[in-house]
Amino acid sequence: MKRVFLLIATNLAIMLILSISVSVLGLNRFITQNGLNLSTLLLFSAVFGFGGAFISLWISKPIAKWSAGVQVITQAQNQTESWLLSTIERLSKKAGISMPEVGVYEGAPNAFATGASRNSALVAVSHGLLSGMTKEEVEAVLAHEIAHIKNGDMVTLTLIQGVVNTFVIFLARIVAFAVDNFLRKDNDNSGPGMAYYITSFVCELLFGLAASVIVLYYSRKREYRADAGAAELLGQPHTMIAALRRLGNLSVEPLPQNLASSGIAGGSSWSTWFMTHPSLESRIEALSQYR
Repeated sequence: MKRVFLLIATNLAIMLILSISVSVLGLNRFITQNGLNLSTLLLFSAVFGFGGAFISLWISKPIAKWSAGVQVITQAQNQTESWLLSTIERLSKKAGISMPEVGVYEGAPNAFATGASRNSALVAVSHGLLSGMTKEEVEAVLAHEIAHIKNGDMVTLTLIQGVVNTFVIFLARIVAFAVDNFLRKDNDNSGPGMAYYITSFVCELLFGLAASVIVLYYSRKREYRADAGAAELLGQPHTMIAALRRLGNLSVEPLPQNLASSGIAGGSSWSTWFMTHPSLESRIEALSQYR
């Protein structure tokens, strides 16, 4: 559960930093100087909401390499790395995308894909997954990650995050303006007061936590699509089902919080609303219906 909240905190961090910068620069005064201009506020919210989401997308690949300790394979040093490169190249061609960067990292069984676009992505696999699965099962996991890239899941998730951020900023400032007006003196026209800044900051945190439910819902749905995409690339669902069953029998640890929604396996949570991944059982059941 701690990692899920850390993931949510990471998604909010850039937006909050931008919001604080806006307050320091005094742009809030421009929005509220003649009452609350909703059109200007909505435009302002969209610029900073989508800005924060796209900055997060833009830096996703280097941050992923750093946080997971990924070693990018530029030239195969052994048979396993040679097999990884050739398998991902074959799957990428079949999916119609450019060859992504390929990397390995130390850790429990897991894998992830990230990057700013379908043709500038990274697929990373843990040594734990390579040693804990058969080659056929690893290939299924790789197909799952390639399907994520083919589906444009990173960009779609960013767009959803941008919309969510926009309304979080928009609603937070409406509430802050109302609270500030309620507390200030009738003859005080000096611009937004301290109540405005405190309320907008608190509301962004609270609304952001609530809105994260929408983002995590999409995160779970895209796992089903990636599983089905893997089955399509492999020509059958049985190997992907076998890989998921194997994951259920392995000691899987969540990825760093900024990558929690990107891995083949997710962590646990006290509520399904705050899970980045659906259960392995439900994914296997969905694949069992694949035709």
